[in-house]
Amino acid sequence: MSRKPTSFDIAQLAGVSQPTVSRALSGSPTVSEQTRKRIEAIAQQLNYTVDKNASSLRKRETNTLALLFYEDPTPDQTGINPFFLSMLGSIVRTCAHRRYDLLISMQHMASNWHVEFEESRKADGIILLGHGDFEPYRAKLDQLMEQGTHFVRWGHVNERSLGTVIGCDNFRGGYDATQHLIAHGRRRIAFLGHANEHYPEFFDRYRGFCEAQRSAGIKVVEARQADAIITEQSGHDAVNALLARGVKFDAIFAASDMIAIGAMRALSEHGLDVPNDIAIVGFDDLPAASMTRPPLTTIQQDFSRAGEMLVDALIRQIRNEDANTAALPARLIVRKSCGAH
Repeated sequence: MSRKPTSFDIAQLAGVSQPTVSRALSGSPTVSEQTRKRIEAIAQQLNYTVDKNASSLRKRETNTLALLFYEDPTPDQTGINPFFLSMLGSIVRTCAHRRYDLLISMQHMASNWHVEFEESRKADGIILLGHGDFEPYRAKLDQLMEQGTHFVRWGHVNERSLGTVIGCDNFRGGYDATQHLIAHGRRRIAFLGHANEHYPEFFDRYRGFCEAQRSAGIKVVEARQADAIITEQSGHDAVNALLARGVKFDAIFAASDMIAIGAMRALSEHGLDVPNDIAIVGFDDLPAASMTRPPLTTIQQDFSRAGEMLVDALIRQIRNEDANTAALPARLIVRKSCGAH
């Protein structure tokens, strides 16, 4: 090599990003031992020496966090799930209290945001919102971890969770919602929402729904499940699909409040009264849940605490402290959409 070698040369030979090289050569614990040794060996072969002044500049923290939304299907042009809009206020407020600035960006699944973030260094870490199924972009999360990027995400919590995850006890929420309907005399309960591992949070709610019925001696009838995503229209279509198939049900557990609101509209169009004919429980406790007619009984996710925990977990990572995955408890909020049987 006729010119002086750079960290970019090492990155190309090692198959990693330039920031990963910088962190490895500075002894950062965020880079794996195997990767660090490979980088050090290449640096030695190239007779590369660290520019300590430049390294010092690169280590300077921005005191800024990045919040990245993934696009969700919504009836308006925002592309942001209303659930995350409710969480946004808490994230902004917590950042202000912790004296951090916040950058907010909308990300497309096909974009190279994981590379762009690492190259721009506009923030010290990332909060990821809006992805129920992380498999389609798992490779990008793997690369973030390889780069040593600090990130946390809201999502499904289990032993296979990638990185630090803050989420909700969806199984318990589904169990409590269904148990409440059973306590009001409902025995033929429908579930609106996808019930497979590609929608892990909905799937946990469905598993809680099934377990509550089994515990009460009620047979789980698969025909009473109808696929639905997060939108109101999806809930409306799911009810129409059940009725078109001739499925008999006296209650609905909807996997989100928006699905429940759409379901209530469809029931009304068919001349069915809530709660006298069909009782219904949602999930999330969005502001709109208390404004439906009748007001929607739902499972509350603690938006305020969730935003605070996401920010604090990310700051702990930035400070090289332990940041543990955690599931927040879900709480039943009783309103008038169940009534008495």
